[in-house]
Amino acid sequence: MLEQMTAMVKQNDICVLATASDNRPHCSLMAYVADETGEKLYMATSGDSRKFANLGENPFVSLLIDTRATHPREKTKALTVSGVCETVKDLKERSAAAASLRSVHPQLGPILEDAGVEILCVKAESFLLLDGVSDALFLKIDSSNG
Repeated sequence: MLEQMTAMVKQNDICVLATASDNRPHCSLMAYVADETGEKLYMATSGDSRKFANLGENPFVSLLIDTRATHPREKTKALTVSGVCETVKDLKERSAAAASLRSVHPQLGPILEDAGVEILCVKAESFLLLDGVSDALFLKIDSSNG
């Protein structure tokens, strides 16, 4: 089950990121790259964005990844990834994430060159896969793995 969920993360590169502040949700369409496990997702944002401000108050996020662009509606899958989002501080990890983002998403070049860009890492805590209209699978990630 985990393999199916992480494969969906790795096969896609766009998600909706939901952040919240003062119990007010905010959604952002985001380009991402995943690590080799599919349990860490990297994104870039401006340090003065609303989502970044929200993350400073509340690091818990939800991501939605779906297959609506590649599957008929009756076969669409939607994966909700719940986790914690942190700013990447380690220079080696930050550089590698930025290089991966630039490679997969060349349109991010200008933001990645901006001095105020922040590289974010979402560490998945759980996955909820909706396969079609009614089949749902939930999996909590074992945090002792990394």
